[in-house]
Amino acid sequence: MTNPYAPPQAAVQDIVDPQAGIVLADRGTRLGAAILDSIIFMAMVYLPLVFTAVAGAITRTPGDETAATAMLVVGVAIALVGFGVWLWLTIKYAKRNGQSIAKKYVGIKVVRTDGSPISIGRLIWLRNVLNALISIIPFYGLIDSLFIFGEARRCLHDQIADTIVIKA
Repeated sequence: MTNPYAPPQAAVQDIVDPQAGIVLADRGTRLGAAILDSIIFMAMVYLPLVFTAVAGAITRTPGDETAATAMLVVGVAIALVGFGVWLWLTIKYAKRNGQSIAKKYVGIKVVRTDGSPISIGRLIWLRNVLNALISIIPFYGLIDSLFIFGEARRCLHDQIADTIVIKA
């Protein structure tokens, strides 16, 4: 006899069908790609700025700030060029097949949950910009990351954008 007061039961499947030939990316591979993307960004944008700031401080002479200022201007210019190159590469790979620079290197990519290619708008606005705006909420970043340990291996930003990360 069934309990009339029991909650309704439903089988919900939010994981891609394994028969479709789509294999979810490993958690460690996703973490490695995120770390590698951060290192690439820092090397292309922050490293030139820090290097020229330190060089300007070393070559600075008391009373003459022009050399230090010139080095800082050069550092900012190089950092802007590095940011432009990073942005161009990121958008190029994302448009082509849903990958960042590091995701391309480690062999994973972002697709919609049905396996179809992701649009660049969804990738940028929902997975990155909206996620960055929501991250002002305390502990959101931690909660977002912990969702990867679910059976579906989807972070909170994946669920917001209706995406999965698969082996390319």
